[in-house]
Amino acid sequence: MTRTRRLVIITSLILSVQIFCGLVFTVELFSDVLGLRGWSLRWQAHELIQLTAVLGLILGTAASIAFLIDNLRRAQTVERQLQAASGALHTAMQAQFEEWCLSPAEADVALYAVKGYANAEIAELRGKSEATIKTQINAVFRKAGVQNRGQLIAQFLDLLLDAPAS
Repeated sequence: MTRTRRLVIITSLILSVQIFCGLVFTVELFSDVLGLRGWSLRWQAHELIQLTAVLGLILGTAASIAFLIDNLRRAQTVERQLQAASGALHTAMQAQFEEWCLSPAEADVALYAVKGYANAEIAELRGKSEATIKTQINAVFRKAGVQNRGQLIAQFLDLLLDAPAS
């Protein structure tokens, strides 16, 4: 059984116990308030039921805290892995730019193009004319051996897909 499946089962059981305990207290409250005591339990049995309900709620709270801490740790791990992957992609892209012999300006334009910016947006971001950006993006396409942005992006997807798993 996988870890995730076990956690789902444990969480479901704890949640069921908490729901039962909450119902016990709710029924007790309404019975006391409305005077609907339809059953007669000895006070020891009554106290045992309440004690069990309290312990169930405490167990559920402790388990919830443990699950929260575990999820926060997992989120931090995933965030670190994502940052590492992002850094690896950036490094691979820079190496590819060097292999294509792109100038620094062309590399900037290529990076913006891969990120999905239009020529007008790139021009605004770089403080250049749209004609200059168009010339630079065409130089990137020529040096990369592609004809459009989709093919340029595909080059970097290939880098990711062909990268050895670590």
